[in-house]
Amino acid sequence: MGGRSTDDRATGGRSTGDRATGGRSTGDRATDGRQTDGRAIGVDVGGTFTDVALSLGGDLVTAKVPSTADQSEGVAAGIETACEAAGIDPESVTEFSHAMTVSVNALLEGDGARTALVTTEGFRDVLEIGRQTRPSLYDLDAEKPAPLVPRRRRFEVSERSTVDGVERPVDDAAIESVVADLRDAEVESVAVCLLHAYAHPDSEERVADALRDALDVPVSASHEVLPEFREYERTSTTVVDAYVRPAIDGYVGRLTERARDLGLPQPRIMQANGGVTDADTVRRNAVTTVLSGPAAGVVGASATAATADDRDGLITFDMGGTSSDVSLVRDGEVERTTEATIADRPIGTPMVDVETVGAGGGSIAWVDSGGALRIGPRSAGADPGPACYGKGGTEPTVTDADLVLGYVGADTDLGGDLSLDAAAARDALARLADEAGMEGPVAAALGVHRVANADMTRAIRSVTVERGHDPREFGLVAFGGAGPMHAVSIADGLDVERVVVPHASGVLSAYGLLAADETRDAVRTHQGPLAEVDPDAIDAVYGELLDRLLSEVSDPDAARLEYAADCRYAGQSFELTVDVERPFDPAAVGERFAAAHESAYGYRADEPVELVNCRATATVPRSAPAIESVGGDDDAPRTTREAVFPDGRRETPVYDRERFPAAEPIEGPVVVEGPESTVVVPPAWRVRLRDDGALVAEVSDA
Repeated sequence: MGGRSTDDRATGGRSTGDRATGGRSTGDRATDGRQTDGRAIGVDVGGTFTDVALSLGGDLVTAKVPSTADQSEGVAAGIETACEAAGIDPESVTEFSHAMTVSVNALLEGDGARTALVTTEGFRDVLEIGRQTRPSLYDLDAEKPAPLVPRRRRFEVSERSTVDGVERPVDDAAIESVVADLRDAEVESVAVCLLHAYAHPDSEERVADALRDALDVPVSASHEVLPEFREYERTSTTVVDAYVRPAIDGYVGRLTERARDLGLPQPRIMQANGGVTDADTVRRNAVTTVLSGPAAGVVGASATAATADDRDGLITFDMGGTSSDVSLVRDGEVERTTEATIADRPIGTPMVDVETVGAGGGSIAWVDSGGALRIGPRSAGADPGPACYGKGGTEPTVTDADLVLGYVGADTDLGGDLSLDAAAARDALARLADEAGMEGPVAAALGVHRVANADMTRAIRSVTVERGHDPREFGLVAFGGAGPMHAVSIADGLDVERVVVPHASGVLSAYGLLAADETRDAVRTHQGPLAEVDPDAIDAVYGELLDRLLSEVSDPDAARLEYAADCRYAGQSFELTVDVERPFDPAAVGERFAAAHESAYGYRADEPVELVNCRATATVPRSAPAIESVGGDDDAPRTTREAVFPDGRRETPVYDRERFPAAEPIEGPVVVEGPESTVVVPPAWRVRLRDDGALVAEVSDA
């Protein structure tokens, strides 16, 4: 969404529309944030591993344990492992932040709640009609995904509202009839989305309140989930919220109970917008947790890698066990979007703009019907995992290829007590080589490495080149268990000249949880030609959003407010978001929109500009825990091993990350092994240690 203007809360009362005077300077996070200088712990659950970052003043203790079917079990195990390593009792931890994959897994795997939809008469099929776009334009056999709510569980009520008001209110008999139908359907959750409820929610409120009183299931109402126009996107987002809500409610309940048993405070949960909030809030707003883990990683990358980079921005690259996530940080701000699609379901709530590909360390390599080598999206997961894990897996994965190529050592321990079986990896890749007609396991491993990198390169191009950004003007931040192994090769192919691997790169999403601000968003549709809107009326809308946000955040006096507006040229079907200052100035907003449109599309139009949505964000800032690392004094590598690069085999020095020499850059090829991830620097690159413990790889002039 880009940057937004900032408005601090005025001292005293919450007068709607009053602009704050005085207080903090805009965006001064380093001095404005509340330093997490106590004992704070962040836990991120991934598809293969659960990552933990424990901050103890100036020290950072990390841990990585296998993920579990009930994610809360792995979270508890990770916390106990990290606390044991730090020599502290979990009861002494003062902050606990968490990111998980419960909601996105429910969407991807199709095992969410048995959900019903209640909507206005005549709009029962909105989910199926959608935008009438084809998933693949030229594929005659392409099929749309089945709606999360089948037609037999979609119920209509007779009512009618327009943008101007309620014309025919819903009557009690219609509500009673729907209640009976829902009882007969034995639903586990209900989504309510009535026509134009974003503007006039009275009828929807009556229906939702009646259902909550009559049924013992969660009810998601569109005016609470996404009070924006566009019926399909609002309905889809509300249905997703209802679909994942029982799973989130149950999981967060179990997690809170385990935290209590360990003596931890109630967890703060990472939202998709890049900010944390309290557990009770996400139990009521489950859709906000979709992609919480990737969002935490981007926040962590922004906090640790943007300190000393003279580039236009950062490309964040998170490669885990199941997938890889790519995003952008520009002008110090994490890119956000309100037009995400997860598992082919549109979701309109604000979230970090992440592009995901099914290529991770556990992604399985296979040969398609045309004889081409492919990677993923199927993953070996944590159990049985890649063949080299020695837990019964036999199919070749990206991790097996990295082991055969020498990027990972056979003596490397992953996730504590997990050692590697090099013979099993070679056998799996030998079978792949036979199937693909390649000359042995090493050739197959090079092929797997190349194809995986190509998949991730396409994802990076989609967030840079396809949006008008030159990747050569950006730095690349690599993290995740497998990201630093592949990042420099990917950067080389994109002509990106600098790669930053933060100190806590293997658990950076967990670290990002320690750095994340508390963030809440609010939106209200208010449409009209910008030249004709009443500035006082718009200020009143922003004032109402302000009051709502300040009633929700934990510390209203510390909250920083940002305002934005979605605008478009008359006749357009899409909007651009621009920052807004108060009091509202239509001319200034129109000029900002024209400049944003010219930047994005290369031209300004003579058409009138329309205001569509008013947005506000409240942020209670926190500062990231400081990390310092002086490195070692010994320039000698710990050992050497043979590694295979595209130009051939090289005897490659292997350094211990914690003892990496701080004096001078070291020319590649070189491998740097840490407790959670391994950095591979190929020939023609060099690597140095930064003061904050980050490794910086750059194109060599040698």
